[in-house]
Amino acid sequence: MTSDILEGQWKQLRGQIREKWGELTDDEVDQIAGRRDRLIGMLQEKYGYTRQEAEDRVNAFVRELSA
Repeated sequence: MTSDILEGQWKQLRGQIREKWGELTDDEVDQIAGRRDRLIGMLQEKYGYTRQEAEDRVNAFVRELSA
């Protein structure tokens, strides 16, 4: 799944994002708006992940969706 698909399916994925990363508020998820880079940045901020760790976790999440 590419970033374009992530953006295109954002409304359907919002709930799964909140379930996976429960510390993100609805407002923060709205701010992400399907943008992969924003999701990575928000995960770094909320969870203290390094950039690489956040990217790895987002990539794993996207792979799970594609399976």
